[in-house]
Amino acid sequence: MFYFLAILSTVDLALSNTSVPRTLGIFCFEAHGITFGGCVAQMFLIHAFTGMEAEVLMAMPFDHYVAICASLQYTAILTSRVLVGIGFWIVIRPALFLLPLIYLIYRLPFCHAHTIAHSYCEHMGIAKLSCGNIRTNAIYELFVVSLFLLNLVLIASSYVHILRAVFHLPSQDARGKALSTCGSHLAILCVFYIPSVFSFLTHRFGHSIPHYVHILVANLYLVIPPVLNPIIYGVRTKQIRERVFSVFNKR
Repeated sequence: MFYFLAILSTVDLALSNTSVPRTLGIFCFEAHGITFGGCVAQMFLIHAFTGMEAEVLMAMPFDHYVAICASLQYTAILTSRVLVGIGFWIVIRPALFLLPLIYLIYRLPFCHAHTIAHSYCEHMGIAKLSCGNIRTNAIYELFVVSLFLLNLVLIASSYVHILRAVFHLPSQDARGKALSTCGSHLAILCVFYIPSVFSFLTHRFGHSIPHYVHILVANLYLVIPPVLNPIIYGVRTKQIRERVFSVFNKR
């Protein structure tokens, strides 16, 4: 669990550093300009780190499942080799699926409009500025998002087995501890997936939703999870909570 938390915190830090400085520059210093190459790079990094966070959140239920349903074989199943493999999967899978977005953007012609109505660059925000046909861009983004949402199906399947095993545990304390661990993860899932799915659906179908609402939610799903993840796990995980208290007590 702590291995995955370390990956999650690293991805959160990278995601924040990719989006927040540019947003602060817009609001604090009126720094509205960005080069096309810089915009495409920011687009790729934001989508890639978002995909990595989704992969981490999918890997964590597997860890919970092994810990609860096969606790005596935990160290035999989740060996260092397996964890390194999962780490590479978390990084490589989103990057491979998102690399074609760079080509799909660079092949588009741009005629007049060069103003993105967002505080950061995203794929469809850039594509909609084109005077060419963006059908391929829309189809490929829908394909990538469908893979992203498939994670939710796998997560739900994991939790069905986890909850079935939890309620068969003989000890009430063991059930409470298992549910507490799963509760932290479910809270983070809600914080991450609800705004991100809302933002995507608004881009595709929410033409009647005010634009400022879309911009607000699109910023929230990049800012709120990195802020709340340490708080949620810091409060609900005993070892982290005790370590934080010990640091403050020493000071």
